[in-house]
Amino acid sequence: MAPLDVVRSSSVTGARERLACLRRLLADRQLDGYLINSTDEHLSEYLPEARARRAWLSGFTGSAGELLVGLEQSWLFVDSRYWEQADKQVDVQAVGVCKLGLAGHKGLIQTLKDLGQVRRASGRPFRLGLDPLVIAVEQWRTFERQLRPVEVEVSAVAGNLADRARTELEGGLPALWSERLIFAVGEAVAGQSAAQKLAAVRAEIERAGATVLPVTRLDQVAWLLNLRGWDVPFNPVFIAYAVVTRTESYLFTAPERLDGGVRAALPAEVRVMPYEAYGEILARLSAVGTQAVLVDVRQTTMGTLGCLGAAEVVEADHPIEKLKAHKNTAEIASMQRANLQASRAKTRALAEVMRRFAAGEVVSERDVAEAVERCYREEPDFQGLSFNPIAGIGAHSSIVHYSTPDPGCPMTPGALLLLDSGAQYTGGTTDDTRTVVAGTPDPEQVRCYTEVLKAHINCAAQRFPKGTTGAQLDGITRANLWCAGLEYGHGTGHGVGAFLSVHEGPVGINKRAREELQPGMVTSIEPGYYRPGWGGVRIENLYVVREVEKADGTVWYGFEPLTFIPFDARLIDLDRLDERQRGWLAHYNRAVYERLCPDLDPQEVRWLAEQCRFGLESSTIAQ
Repeated sequence: MAPLDVVRSSSVTGARERLACLRRLLADRQLDGYLINSTDEHLSEYLPEARARRAWLSGFTGSAGELLVGLEQSWLFVDSRYWEQADKQVDVQAVGVCKLGLAGHKGLIQTLKDLGQVRRASGRPFRLGLDPLVIAVEQWRTFERQLRPVEVEVSAVAGNLADRARTELEGGLPALWSERLIFAVGEAVAGQSAAQKLAAVRAEIERAGATVLPVTRLDQVAWLLNLRGWDVPFNPVFIAYAVVTRTESYLFTAPERLDGGVRAALPAEVRVMPYEAYGEILARLSAVGTQAVLVDVRQTTMGTLGCLGAAEVVEADHPIEKLKAHKNTAEIASMQRANLQASRAKTRALAEVMRRFAAGEVVSERDVAEAVERCYREEPDFQGLSFNPIAGIGAHSSIVHYSTPDPGCPMTPGALLLLDSGAQYTGGTTDDTRTVVAGTPDPEQVRCYTEVLKAHINCAAQRFPKGTTGAQLDGITRANLWCAGLEYGHGTGHGVGAFLSVHEGPVGINKRAREELQPGMVTSIEPGYYRPGWGGVRIENLYVVREVEKADGTVWYGFEPLTFIPFDARLIDLDRLDERQRGWLAHYNRAVYERLCPDLDPQEVRWLAEQCRFGLESSTIAQ
């Protein structure tokens, strides 16, 4: 699970002044409210500083949450992952925090309905402004459907008003582009050439009965053309659009950022155009003859839809999203290498941290985060972190997306440490979480940790028939936790890209996941439990879906681990595990030990053997 952590503006202006400036812009346009969601023009989760609009206005840096600014009040809507984080980051005198799912807290739609009812008393509807360039077609339609009956008018506003406010107060916006050039990845890493990918995409366009495909998401553009960049923190992507027709393809970015070698690596058909030309050229391509444009309403913005004019629109799943999710042989091999490297690095970091604590050294959250990053960097082909490490000690471990390791928060005897981190290596992206205890755990820590481990094993060990969705596996994972009176508010798993985004669709394991899990898909499995003031437990590995057998006409799938990091043996009550769970744990411990030992020093090997003792022969532990 990865947090979002953007660099805050250096301006001295605070939330109240920024909101006041935005309200002046609303009043000038006769708007009653303005919605700032979590995404940008590319529907990205991780944002460049220039487009971190909600964070700039409110101070809240979580990866999900919507900010509604009215003429007199403002509201931030966050789910349970961010309840504690929002309380810590937001000026509650300027912005009210609405905790979704908590009794007494209203959601966005209900709040808008209430505002609409108040406005109706004055004889006109409540006018809600939205930037069509940063909202998906599906979400726009949902707003209109839900709000029209209560006389809330959804209005498209040209030019993002948060950007206008920031420019007015600070004299401009941060640079959109990184100073680093766009670079190419070879077929040895990607498994296919860009020409082969374009051909596969065109086949899907034709199958859907369309002729034009706009590509707005950054990881889709990067995957399609085998290019990468560093315009967005922690994600090897670059700011760009693309358009693919049955005969042509276009890349819209800053042309000067592609050197001769990168241009030579692109298929000759790819025309590189200025980023600003996207809308105009898409409109022209859509207007030629009888064009039919493929639009995935979840992956395409209203701004893009507005460029299509009178062209026929074919609504279908985005072909790149599914092609990207099915990793090929080369991509899986790269993910295996990268995750083994990250597993080794994190194991070394944990061994170091626990050794330093046992020796009486003061070890802070910042020290833990720095140790794991240093160990990542020592591995070959390190490209960067895949997100800002979560290193929460004690009460901080209950903050699901805690992303600011505190140098003043040290490990103390009996405290839990939750370390969620990941790295980008050439060809592979990693994400994993381990929870360990400083010293001797108490019975409640052991109980909760063991129940979370059982939940993890139940999902990881589950075989499932073809056609199984993430929602079905989510329920299987939570079953034993519910029996123990425990629950977690986030999803059980998310897709992960191959040297791309650490959160990748369409695969997922959660209550609403309707996508079938299929061979080659990579997902996390990360159940948890969090109790404010007490702490939290999360156990996360990455897995690739594999076909395991065919029996009686049914194809069965299962999970093959990519992550090999030991669990904290002190926190495991083996008596709470059934025979199947014990068998999985023993097999996993042996695999961890065998894969990591050859590259660890003797002190690290002894620590690893102790953590993996269930599943290893006693003679191995004694060495």
